[in-house]
This record gives sequence, structure tokens and C-alpha cells, in this order.
Amino acid sequence: MKGRPKQWVKILRQMAQLFRRDLLTARTYRIAFLLNIVNALFGAASFYFLSNFVASDKLSKSLPAGTSYFGFALTGLAFFEYLGAGLNAFDTSIEDARRYHTLEALLVTEVSLPVILAGSAIYPFVLTALSTAIYLIWGVILFHLPLGSADWPGAFLILLFSILSFAGLGIISASYQMLFKRGNPAKWIFLGASALLGGMMYPVRILPAPLRFLARLIPITYSLEGVRKALLGGVGIGRLWPQITALAIFAVILLPLSFVVFAWALRRTKINGTLTHF
Repeated sequence: MKGRPKQWVKILRQMAQLFRRDLLTARTYRIAFLLNIVNALFGAASFYFLSNFVASDKLSKSLPAGTSYFGFALTGLAFFEYLGAGLNAFDTSIEDARRYHTLEALLVTEVSLPVILAGSAIYPFVLTALSTAIYLIWGVILFHLPLGSADWPGAFLILLFSILSFAGLGIISASYQMLFKRGNPAKWIFLGASALLGGMMYPVRILPAPLRFLARLIPITYSLEGVRKALLGGVGIGRLWPQITALAIFAVILLPLSFVVFAWALRRTKINGTLTHF
């Protein structure tokens, strides 16, 4: 028992070192950070003016109670980026490690595979969190996005389980990248299907019944529903349990499965001698 705190400290240090590696790499592209701020302003402004154009009684009745289309669309766009980050973070990390010939050296260290995967995802998710914050700040300052009654603990809990679910999907996608040395085409199909079915730009309730059923089979649906309830509706954690439970189930299934799949893919590449091929 006494050794466990030391072990956790060691793991956290290893993850911090992986994050520092990605941060140092990103520092050489500082202009990209400024462009991200400007791009978020353009996105927020586009949805504000679009919301004024499409405003109608029919649309208002389709949205969650007390929600404007501007807030609905802006939060959908901002938090959908977490799915993209989850699906792309691990692929990008492996591709960069192969390009700079650091993958094999990293995998033969004493750092465990789960820690390597988790540490490699910290920077992309931190960057996405920063991007989301910028979207919301622009929305509040310039376009009066109503976040005064937002339940931030509830939103954080939804986001936490969403990230765990998305990370599981991303690790499975990275397993494909590890084996076949190319991007996973199923990843882009899943992203497109999630954008269509998950309620990013319009409420899931307006979809035909078969598509509404499919929407309930993907995590982004529960993620966007929950974060909108928390931020725009001020709904507390007690009323977010349906979304939290669904996302927790996705995480419990996908994360262990993804570690098993990735470990298998890693063994296959070592056996075939293709681990560092690029």
C-alpha cells in the first residue's frame, strides 16, 4: 500500500513529460495559436448571423427549452471538436513518432502502454479545451451567449466521460494506423455519421425514427445533449444522469477494448518487423 502513492507520482511524472514533449513541439508553431483565436471568432460570428437568418417558430419549438439556435449551434460546433481530437490524437502521435524515429525508443522504456497512450492525448485535449473556451468567450462577449446560469460541474462531468469514450475510439483507430501505416477510413465515416446523427447542428428529435435510433448508439449524442443541458439550460448533475450513465457505459466498454486491440496491433508489428516503418 505504501508503494502506491509513489507509483502514482511516477505515472503522473511520465505523463507530464509526454505532455511537455508535445508542448515543446507546438511552441515552434506559435502563429497557429493566434490563428485559432481568429478562426474561433469567425466561427462564432458565422453561427450568430446564421441563427438570425434561420430563426422561426418551428425551429424554436424543436430546440431544448430556453435555448436559442445560436447557443445550440455554437456549443455543438465547439464540443464536437473533442470527438475529432479523440479520434485524431493517437494517430497523429504515432505518425509523428515514426517520422522523427522516436516510437521504438519510447516503447522500449519502462513507461507502460496505457501511460504512453494517455500522455500522448493530453496535449490535443488541452488544446481542444482551450479552443472551446475561446468559442464560448467570443460568444459571451460579442454575441451575448447566455451562460450565466450554466452548471459547470455538470458540464465538466459530461466532458470527462465524453473524453474517455472518444479516447477509446481514437486508440482503436490508432491500432489500424499501427498495423497498416495509413489513416483509418472508418474514422472519417464515423466522424461524418456523428456529425449527421449526433445533433451538432440540429436537434436529434427532428431526425426520422430509424436515424434517431442510430443516434442513440454513438457517444457524441449524449455528450452534446448533456453539455447543452448543463451550459444552456443550467441543469444540475442530478438531471444529467441519463447522459452521464450512457457515456460511462461507452467508456467502460471502449477503453479496455482499445487497450487490448492496441496491444495486439503492437505485437503484430513487432513480429512482422514493421514497427518503425513509415
